[in-house]
Amino acid sequence: MFDLNQLTTDTATLATETFEWGTLTWLCNAKLSPGAKQTVGLCHILPGRGNPVHYHPNCEEVLHMLAGTGQHSFDGACVKLQAGMTIRIPSGVKHNMTNIGNEPIVCFIVFDSGVRETVFLTS
Repeated sequence: MFDLNQLTTDTATLATETFEWGTLTWLCNAKLSPGAKQTVGLCHILPGRGNPVHYHPNCEEVLHMLAGTGQHSFDGACVKLQAGMTIRIPSGVKHNMTNIGNEPIVCFIVFDSGVRETVFLTS
């Protein structure tokens, strides 16, 4: 039998992590839903800002653009992403997103692990 309270979240009750570049709200992960094998979140990136270069050693990421325009770095290469586009980032690939538009980026992010690991790189 499933405990539906552990399988359901409501963004109105979830914590949002705030950074100088934007926000992250985790919708599902092993902490919110014990036993989850995925991490799912919403990311907002402010115009002219970008999140730090990082990689995920234990999982791949799929990022879907809901709004805005960004420049996504991908192991030294760059790709322009806009609303409606999706990118898959394999495990271990160094990446980040910079907002190159005038409106906030809103993207839906999914990882294939309930316990997403992130390693931030410094200059």
